[in-house]
Amino acid sequence: MPLQLFDAMAREGFEELLALHDAKSGMRALLAIHDSSRGPAFGGIRRWSYAVNSTALMDALRLARAMTRKCVLLDLPCGGGKVVMLDQEGLDLKQAYRAIGRAVERLNGRYYTGPDVNTGPQELGWVSAETTYCTDPGPAGPGELASCTAEGVFQGMEAALLNLDGELDWPRRRVLIQGLGAVGQGLAQRLLERGAKVLATEIDPERVSTVRATLDVEMVEPGAEMEVVCDVFAPCAMGGILHDLSVERLHCKVVAGGANNPLSRTEHGERLHERGILFVPDFVINAGALVRGSVFHLEGRREPVEEVGARVRRSVERVLGVAVESDTSPMAAALRLADGEES
Repeated sequence: MPLQLFDAMAREGFEELLALHDAKSGMRALLAIHDSSRGPAFGGIRRWSYAVNSTALMDALRLARAMTRKCVLLDLPCGGGKVVMLDQEGLDLKQAYRAIGRAVERLNGRYYTGPDVNTGPQELGWVSAETTYCTDPGPAGPGELASCTAEGVFQGMEAALLNLDGELDWPRRRVLIQGLGAVGQGLAQRLLERGAKVLATEIDPERVSTVRATLDVEMVEPGAEMEVVCDVFAPCAMGGILHDLSVERLHCKVVAGGANNPLSRTEHGERLHERGILFVPDFVINAGALVRGSVFHLEGRREPVEEVGARVRRSVERVLGVAVESDTSPMAAALRLADGEES
C-alpha cells in the first residue's frame, strides 16, 4: 500500500480503510470509516464502474469525509463512512451484496450502511440478510429515505432563495433538476405543487418516459443543462459535475441539489461565489436520509419527513448566516463549521 495513502488518511483524519474481496461473487469493494468519535459511522453502498481503481479509492474517501461533515452540521451522534463497490462484468450482484453484509456485520456496529447510487431496496434486502447494521427496505426499516432527502433539498432551496433576495414567489421561479431518480422526482413534485416551472435532464430513457407521464416537467437534452437560464440549478445525479469549464457555463442564481460532491474541487465553490452564484454545500442540504436513518437506528423512532426537512433547513440557514457575517462563501463557512474551526 503506497505511503501516500497513509499520509492522506492521516491528513484527513481517517480511522480505517478496508479492501474487500469475495472470490465467489467477484466482489471488489472499499469500506472507509472516517470518524467514529461521535458515534458509529454511517454511509451507503455506491456501486459504480470506475475506469481505474484509484478513482474508486478517492471516491470512497471523499464520500466518507462528507458524511462526517453532514453529521457535525446536523448535530447527529455519529460519523462518516462509505462503501464503494466496483461494478464489473460477471459480478454476481446478490452474492456480492451479501458478502458486503457479512463484512459490515464483522464490524459489530461501528458502521451502518444503506442506499446510494445503484444500491436500492433489492440490494439492501440482500445486505440485510447478513447484517442488522443496514437500512432494511421493508416495513421494519426507517422508510421514506429518498423523500427525506428531497424534502431537505426543497427546504434548503427555500432558505437559499430567501437569503438571496428575501422572497420565494415560486410561480415566477425556474428550477432545473439534473437527474430524476427518487430524490430528483420527489423534489420536482414539491416544486410543481408550489407552482414553480420545473425543467430537468435525465439520461435513463425509462425514467424520462415515467416522468413525462406523471409530472409536468419540461425535459432538456442531457449536456445542455448548463446553458439554461434558471433561478436554481439542482444537481441530483452523480458528483464532480462542477469543474473549471462547467462553472463558467452556469446561468443560475443558486446551486442546491441532492447529489454528493457535485464540486470537482473545493475551490470551485469559491469560483461560484465569485460569479455571484449562491452554492449551498451538498453536505448540508442533502443530509435528509442520514437524519432519518441515524435517528431510526440509534433512537428507535422514525422522524417525520417534514421535521427532517426543517432540521436541514435550520442547518442551511446557519451556514448561510455565517457566510454573510464573515463575508465568505457558503462553502468556506460550512467547512469551518463542520471541521470545528467555528462554534
